[in-house]
Amino acid sequence: MDANLPGGAWASDREYCPTLTQAGRDMLERLRSHPSAPRYRNRSGNKLLAEEVDALRAYEREVMEAGIGWSADAPPPWLADFLRKTYAAVPYYRACGSPPARLVDVAPISRAELAHDIAAFVPDDADLARMINFQTTGTTGHPLLIASHPLVAGRYLAFHKRALQRFGVTLRHGAGQVGVMLLGHQRRCFTYVSVTPTMGESGLAKINLHVDDWRDPDDRARYLDAMAPELIAGDPISFAELLTLPMAHRPAALLSVSMMLLPGMRARLEAAFGCPVLDIYSLNEVGPVAVYDEQAGGHVLLQHGLYVEILDAAGRPVPEGTRGEITLTGGFNFCLPLVRYRTGDYASLAHGPHGPVLVGLAGRSPLRYKTIHGGWINNIDITHALKPLAIAVFGVHQQGDASVVLRLAPNAMPHEDQARALLAPFFGAIGVEVLLAEDKIIQYTSDLREAVA
Repeated sequence: MDANLPGGAWASDREYCPTLTQAGRDMLERLRSHPSAPRYRNRSGNKLLAEEVDALRAYEREVMEAGIGWSADAPPPWLADFLRKTYAAVPYYRACGSPPARLVDVAPISRAELAHDIAAFVPDDADLARMINFQTTGTTGHPLLIASHPLVAGRYLAFHKRALQRFGVTLRHGAGQVGVMLLGHQRRCFTYVSVTPTMGESGLAKINLHVDDWRDPDDRARYLDAMAPELIAGDPISFAELLTLPMAHRPAALLSVSMMLLPGMRARLEAAFGCPVLDIYSLNEVGPVAVYDEQAGGHVLLQHGLYVEILDAAGRPVPEGTRGEITLTGGFNFCLPLVRYRTGDYASLAHGPHGPVLVGLAGRSPLRYKTIHGGWINNIDITHALKPLAIAVFGVHQQGDASVVLRLAPNAMPHEDQARALLAPFFGAIGVEVLLAEDKIIQYTSDLREAVA
């Protein structure tokens, strides 16, 4: 074993990638040993057994062919059986008694319940020896331990392929090629190399674009060009950094996950890389939920085994077209089956030729902001106002005296004057500060007691 490899719980790559062949070993060596490679600080792998690789291929075919056409009046046919099994096998729900005849009679849960006792939401028959646990902090104040499994992690690719299919992209990279490069841009970032067995052991790497992880900052573009990944996935922050690199390689697509992607930033990425840029709404608890499609008017659902409701503050379903909290039942994580899980994200739900569509998706609780005219606007109005800006992330805070401060990342400060002009009709003169946070932030905050709509 290379003495320069980062430490880990196991001594060989085969223990991270049980089906690893010589071709896979060669790919890992290529990813690690290139002269421009970053400092990989961790070790990880797909952990898939041979029979699980076969199961994933079959699952992918199911996902690609599945239709999603339910409505509130005609719930999906699998829902009743899912409730019955979940109430029988999951301790939290079993303690509630028999499953109600109607889903609407189940009390919704939130991230707080999962954070309090995640074990109560894991089915009795879960294979604990094969379980994966990882922690996510999010922006809600509730650190959360997620129960998962190698098969669950492997299923993400099927839904990403379904999303790509909407935009005419089919992933083809296999043996000897790098399929996916995952980007981060943080001072501390989990980085590793692996292979994807369902794609002929094509290479997969999680890299950190922060200069501290590289011997030479110019190595970032050189490495990406040399590896030539077919798909690059990241968030708006890491993509903003990617735009600063003199990279010649053009991937088949970019996948933006984790944070809201403003249309201005999406347009800038599409112009720079000449490929589709997909905005994926994804949650650690349930994986990829939906992909934005302008033709559909919002985020089109991706999971055929996921049922979506839109609830008001009291937990009641709202009429179609009314904004409320996105609430999920089902999902493909069999280690964490969820019933009426309130996500903390907001949208309205529409039904049409594209199936169920989340319209006006906005992360976290809606806030309202007091304008200079004495009225109130919703935070979604601010999002719409800032759409022309090609910026990765921002924060808007209203102080107790109703003055507003816009926080922009250092590389977005050249947009300061345009941002002031876009928000002036609402707030007049605003303050602009440098946003120093490198990880997720709560974009909309207020000191006004009346701000919670």
